[in-house]
Amino acid sequence: MVPDKDRHLAKKARTVALVIALTMSIWLGAQWLGGKLGMPVRYVFLLDLMALAGFVWVFVVIYQIWRDTRQQD
Repeated sequence: MVPDKDRHLAKKARTVALVIALTMSIWLGAQWLGGKLGMPVRYVFLLDLMALAGFVWVFVVIYQIWRDTRQQD
C-alpha cells in the first residue's frame, strides 16, 4: 500500500504537469491568435505575464515537492 504522503506528492506532481501543459498550450495559442488578429502589444504582454505567473506557481510547487521528498529520507 502506498502511504498517504506519497499519494499527496504524486497528486501535486500531476497537477504541476497539467498546469505546465495547459499554460504552454494556451500561451502558444494566444500568441498565434494575437498575431493573426493584430492584437495590441499591451494585451499580448498581459498574456505573457499571465503565463509567467503560471510558471512561477509551478516552480514554487516543484520546490515544495522537492522539499517534502527530502524530509521523508
